[in-house]
Amino acid sequence: MVVELKIPSVGESITEVEIGEWLKAEGDRTEKDENLVVIETEKVTFELAAPVSGIVTKVLKKKGAVASVGEVIGYMEAAEAATEGAPKVAAKKAEKSEEEHKEETRREERKEPEERVSKAEKPRVMPAAQRVLAERGLRPEEVRPSGPGGRLLKEDVLRHVGRGPDGREKEQAQTPARTPELPSQREEEVVAMSPMRRRIAQRLVEAQQTAALLTTFNEIDMAAVMSLREKHQVRFQDKYQVKLGFMSFFVKAAIDALKLVPQVNAEIRGNDIVYRNYFDIGVAVGSGRGLVVPVLRHAERMSFAEIELAIADFVRRAQESKLKLEELEGGTFTISNGGIYGSLLSTPIVNPPQSGILGMHAIQERPVAREGGVVVRPMMYVALTYDHRIIDGREAVTFLRRIKETIEDPARVLLEV
Repeated sequence: MVVELKIPSVGESITEVEIGEWLKAEGDRTEKDENLVVIETEKVTFELAAPVSGIVTKVLKKKGAVASVGEVIGYMEAAEAATEGAPKVAAKKAEKSEEEHKEETRREERKEPEERVSKAEKPRVMPAAQRVLAERGLRPEEVRPSGPGGRLLKEDVLRHVGRGPDGREKEQAQTPARTPELPSQREEEVVAMSPMRRRIAQRLVEAQQTAALLTTFNEIDMAAVMSLREKHQVRFQDKYQVKLGFMSFFVKAAIDALKLVPQVNAEIRGNDIVYRNYFDIGVAVGSGRGLVVPVLRHAERMSFAEIELAIADFVRRAQESKLKLEELEGGTFTISNGGIYGSLLSTPIVNPPQSGILGMHAIQERPVAREGGVVVRPMMYVALTYDHRIIDGREAVTFLRRIKETIEDPARVLLEV
């Protein structure tokens, strides 16, 4: 029985996907629920599983092709039909293969040598290598490539004709005249943007064009939180099998500040302002394919341990491209920690239709004034980018000051003061 491999629905907003790597080739046997092909969308990457056990008989959409939701990208033969007809099919294929081989041999013998060579697989030739090939009158098939992905480099051609990678003639090379050294070439590689990267670019431009974005800054003394983490880290980790990080403190502080300044947790919808009485906090994490923002649903109900466990799980599955689409949708406010990459100061961009995003940065020891004296403290710059259409400067500054006060005195989170 022939089984169609179709692109499933992956969300109302997604109508097209890009085909990634096929994990099974034509003729490969696969078991039910075994992954067949990687599917990339503008938000998530997932793997299409085999609906039945059987053999992949036809691949219609190759890697890099675009397919619509519901479109057939390949066919399978169910296990029963594939097993019953396997001996006959194998015999026919063997007989046909032998005849085709003989015919191919006869055709090749009738061709000129140049025609036979042209059938060889041509490597991907880089611009610098192409120039040397033209100068020497060589074909790409005559030179063994060594570059990534089978690319033919300039050094490969020079090595083939008797020069070293530096372009100088080897001592044993006997040439009647010295060829001038070629100038070094600057090579370029064109790579198509992935659906996720295209979507990120679209969203960032959309945010800049549709919102009145403004950023305000403050700095936070991290000594109290660092001392608290150091004091309870071992017991926390032993109990919950996860480290107590800074992000859980900032999530708690952000919720406290959002309650104080509800405009930051709201959004503009047409001519209306929609205020939310729940707090779905997005946490930006790197996925290897781009930045994604999985959401902590009802973060106001979560404990420190639940927040840290959820974030650790997000990070792990983001690296494995296993985040679900619904985990990336929604969100009322976002926190991005550029400090893990060493960023000292930045202006994050709001994730539409949200109205605000908090940017965390690297902790750096700096001299600061305390009680008439100068002391060295672990300081972090924080930034709040907000939509000025809904949030005024006073509200933005109030929000950021509340974050600062809560982090510098973390007991306020428990006392809710």
